[in-house]
Amino acid sequence: MQYLISVIDDHSNPGSLDRGPHIEEFNKRLIAEGHWVFAGGLADTDAATVIDNRGEEPIVTDGPFVESKEYLAGVWVWEAPDLDVALRLATEASKVCDRKIEVRPFQ
Repeated sequence: MQYLISVIDDHSNPGSLDRGPHIEEFNKRLIAEGHWVFAGGLADTDAATVIDNRGEEPIVTDGPFVESKEYLAGVWVWEAPDLDVALRLATEASKVCDRKIEVRPFQ
């Protein structure tokens, strides 16, 4: 089963900025153990653009979808045999990247 792992940062209490080498080491382990599918960090929320084309004309808005102190800072997609394994890895990931982590299975 695949899981979306969301890395959550906080403007009022951000995680450490020096975690790159630790994350790279963790990613290498995910690859070696067969859990890695995809990962990527995201630019800050001020680089976001929201497009809403549900009406007569598309509305394009600069900035994040919601105003919040917490925001999505990056994602992983992992392959794991079950939720317990995904949660164990996510617990390690939270420590490695010094941020909150949300785990959601794909449907």
